[in-house]
Amino acid sequence: MKKRLLSIGRQGGLALAAACCFWISSCESKRPMGTESVSREGAADTTATTTADSAEIVEAGLTPTGPKPVWADEITGPMQAITDKLASYNAKPIPQLTAKEARQNPTPTTAVMDLMKENNIPMPASKVDTVGKKIPVTGGQIHARVYTPKTGKASYPVIVYYHGGGWVIADLDTYDASARGLAEQTDAVVISVAYRQAPENKFPTAHNDSFAAYKWALQNAASIKGDPKRIALVGESAGGNLAAAVSMMARDQKVQMPLHQVLVYPIAGYATNTESYQKYAAAKPLDKPLMEWFFKQYLRSPADGKNPWINLVGADLKNLPPTTIINAQLDPLQTEGEQLAEKLETAGVDVDHKLYKGVTHEFFGMATVLSEAKEAQKLAVRNLKSAFGM
Repeated sequence: MKKRLLSIGRQGGLALAAACCFWISSCESKRPMGTESVSREGAADTTATTTADSAEIVEAGLTPTGPKPVWADEITGPMQAITDKLASYNAKPIPQLTAKEARQNPTPTTAVMDLMKENNIPMPASKVDTVGKKIPVTGGQIHARVYTPKTGKASYPVIVYYHGGGWVIADLDTYDASARGLAEQTDAVVISVAYRQAPENKFPTAHNDSFAAYKWALQNAASIKGDPKRIALVGESAGGNLAAAVSMMARDQKVQMPLHQVLVYPIAGYATNTESYQKYAAAKPLDKPLMEWFFKQYLRSPADGKNPWINLVGADLKNLPPTTIINAQLDPLQTEGEQLAEKLETAGVDVDHKLYKGVTHEFFGMATVLSEAKEAQKLAVRNLKSAFGM
């Protein structure tokens, strides 16, 4: 058992790595959140990521448009440029909106795409193909997007990926860059899961859908060139919470366990009075009022906040798979990520936990403009490959 705790900050100029490219097509950048498109799936994309082998490191040169926010004295210039761009849309704060309205708001994805256009940052050719799949769940079916590397192998390891958005907003397009980058760099089939969202579907719907998708992956991996014996989980934010809960469900129901789980700034507790919640209560794009709004939308009552699938830091974490936890410094969820790493280590789980300085929640998929995102993706890929025996 080992735990490596490391803070990584920005050094020197901004590295643009095509290996971890933040991809989404120009038409998708204008699509409202929650309106997932499947029309392009199954066809080879021409505006996406490329592998590290052919990546060129260039200077993106993003600069902030104003002074540093009061909550972010240590924010990097490129990260602030993104938060400044997001603020420039003057969107109404999500806690003042209905869920349907919130899904129309511009996202950090929108901000990055606009900055890339303004700074002439190109999109390399895709190294994966995508296809849509329908997964049966209790009460209906959900959609998933399968990313398959173009490397021509007969079989690949499998990553089941859960996107963020507080179980309420965002979709597969919003988090396409993360899923696509993982598929390309790990040389694995990635199944990105569009679980049902709140408030239309309250707790534990998203959690049950996520577990159903994992079981579907085990049973159907061979049909998508996947190796069911080599399967791992990755999730961001609410998706990190879902990934950990799926591992717990697999353990408790004696279903085959994933070989590894990567939890990127996961929601790991219900308490909103931790040290980082207090220090970064006004952070963007995730602040304390927004997290409280997410809980209100998804949970049936405050009692659900005590459920181990929500309150990971209070759960039985024994016999879970080796875990990578990635946290952002300027994030209300920083403290609970650290607590989760400590709780997992105490439970005997092998943990690799890294804190990236100067960046905010949602940084992981922004590797075309953030060197910290490139490094975080490299860490996830390295640990996934090790788990897969690659």
